[in-house]
Amino acid sequence: MVSTVGPPGEGVRTPYSALPPVVHDWVDELLGSPVVSAGTRAGGFSPGVAAVVACADGRTAFVKAVSGDANPVSPEMHRREALAAAALPASVPAPRLLGVYDDGTWVALAFEAVAGEQPRLPWSAGDLDRVLRMLARLTDDLTPSPWRQAPELAERMGRAFSGWRRLAAGGVPAGLDDWSRRHLDALAELEAGWEAAAAGTTLLHHDVRADNLLLDGERVWLVDWPAASVGAAWIDVALFAPSVAMQGGPPPEELLGRSAAARTADPAAITAYVAAIAGYLTRQSLLPAPAGLPTVRAFQAAQAEITRAWLAERTGWR
Repeated sequence: MVSTVGPPGEGVRTPYSALPPVVHDWVDELLGSPVVSAGTRAGGFSPGVAAVVACADGRTAFVKAVSGDANPVSPEMHRREALAAAALPASVPAPRLLGVYDDGTWVALAFEAVAGEQPRLPWSAGDLDRVLRMLARLTDDLTPSPWRQAPELAERMGRAFSGWRRLAAGGVPAGLDDWSRRHLDALAELEAGWEAAAAGTTLLHHDVRADNLLLDGERVWLVDWPAASVGAAWIDVALFAPSVAMQGGPPPEELLGRSAAARTADPAAITAYVAAIAGYLTRQSLLPAPAGLPTVRAFQAAQAEITRAWLAERTGWR
């Protein structure tokens, strides 16, 4: 039975009111009017602020902010997102970046506030069709990458996507499932080819999930771009597929078959990349929860189970 895990991170957000006065002052000055109300946006993993603010003059914006005290990794993710957002062409359905605040401890980003709601789960056929059409157009718009300084996917994820090899080298942990135990050496070998398999010229979002999407009628917005990097055109759909299956949508292989870029890709390349995703999710799900991110391991574990089943289907390993 496919589980329908909802958007992660509900209840972990810091309220806008908890930001230090210096960040409040920056937002007021940037928007040209004092903020009079703020509503927290649910979803995601970050312990930081994610709020739509309204100013005295009626202007609105989306503000996200985090400090290194809450989680040491999150400020750097905001900095990467600022670089990516500033480089996106106007054709990309992403909110426009309005400004960046960075004092070395607190990092805050302000974006235009866009209309829309996260997809209702379990996934409906209509919502999924709209998202897949958006991703296909995005591939066309972002090939070749318009951001010349964007990191290569292999450069950004090389260490993270070595999960099977790190598990094989470090000893098998007690919580590892039986299928992974039986095939660990072969999985490590398959994973080792993912970097060459995933090479390409497309600027990827590389974190497409329900909680990073906003639907406004036929319009689909794709938010949160800190993972933007350059790779093969089919990768965003491949990475999206396990979360869709986990949240009540079709199986990963069926979803992948609806992508023109994936249908023309080398099947062995896709399998190597799926092995990398599965190894990453499996290893991460066995680690203690990082500071300020209490929900992330359960989400990774659920997605890892789906991805391992998909990998078993593609390899024929039982």
